[in-house]
This record gives sequence, C-alpha cells and structure tokens, in this order.
Amino acid sequence: MSFGSPQNPYGAPQNPQQSYGYPQGQPGYGQPQPGYGQPQPGYGYPQQTGYPGGAGGPNPRIASMGRRLGARLIDGLILAVVYTILVFIGLVGAFSAASDCGDPGSIGYDACINDAGSDFAQQFGAILGGVWVLTLLYEWLMIGLVGRTLGKMAVGLHVVNAETGAKPGLGKSFIRWIVTMIGSVACGIITLLVYLSPFWDKSGRQQGWHDKAAGTMVVMN
Repeated sequence: MSFGSPQNPYGAPQNPQQSYGYPQGQPGYGQPQPGYGQPQPGYGYPQQTGYPGGAGGPNPRIASMGRRLGARLIDGLILAVVYTILVFIGLVGAFSAASDCGDPGSIGYDACINDAGSDFAQQFGAILGGVWVLTLLYEWLMIGLVGRTLGKMAVGLHVVNAETGAKPGLGKSFIRWIVTMIGSVACGIITLLVYLSPFWDKSGRQQGWHDKAAGTMVVMN
C-alpha cells in the first residue's frame, strides 16, 4: 500500500493552510481584521454637509464662550445705536413741541407742556416697542435663514441645527429667541442666566438653555 508520492511519502497535505480543517484564504491567527477598532459612521456628532468645513470634515469646533460674548456685545452695540437714534428723534420732536408752547407763564403754557410730555411718553413707548420688534426680526430672521447675526459674522460663529448641522430654520430660531426674551420680564436676570447657562452644560457642546430648547448649537466657521 502506498501512502504518497516520492516527493511526499507520508501523504501530508502539500499546502499547510489546508490542514486541520482551517478555511482557506483566511488571515493568520492574531492578525488584525480589516476595520476592527475603526470608528463607525455616525458615532459622535453627525458629519453633515451643513456643518462649516463641508461633508466628511472633522467634528464641528464648538464656539468658545469668549467668542460668543464678543458676538453678543457687537449685536448689543448695533441695537443700542439704533435705539439711541430713535430716542434722539423722539426727543427732538418733544423739544420742538415744547418750544411751540410760548413763554413760561403765558396762558395755556402749562397745559401745552403737559401735552408735549404726554406725546413724548407715547413716542417713547412706541420706540421701545419698535426696538423689541427690531430685535425679534434681527435675531429671528438672521439666525433662522443665515445662521448668524452681524456679531457672529464678525467673530466667525454659526448657529446650526444640533442634529443635522444645517441652518436652524425659522421655527428653531424663534424658540431660541423667545427663551431669552422671556427672561427679560424679570429685569433681565433670567436672560443673563440663559446666556451664562452654557458654562453649566455637561454635554460637551456648550449649549445654553435656549440652545437646548431649540435643538441648536453654536460652532466656529
């Protein structure tokens, strides 16, 4: 009885990989498998085209509180300038009306002055209402449609949808704005807390209460 050829007298398999029932073509024991330990798609922040930097780029860079404060100061300065101009126009109108009342002590002078003061009070209330509406339109429309205000443009920040990285849209932008405005009822104390709340966020995204309510986050360009 023959157990093999002269070159292989014991009949052992010529290919060692075919012995002991191991499957052919598999990598050796202990060698790293393809893809093992590599990060899987979707882990962490979503990599969407809406994030600044484009698709497939690094995770969005979270905006620092220093930059956010700078953007807020610039936006506040812009609105303060507009407010000052409107108040100045109202004052000019009030002084002009008072000058038409004639000399002090003349007949009807006191009544005329009272009317002028009443008119200015009404104008001042209208100015406050106009500034409130202007603030709404400025923050709401620019954040919702552009993703940034002039202040955020100046310091290189974007407000984005926290899940997709796209612009927030008008719905999320309005929620974000109204949360801060509700705080102004309490003499602005709650508004201040809202703006400081990113310091207490433990998610790593530095989301304020207004960001969490709206589902947004602030990132650098």
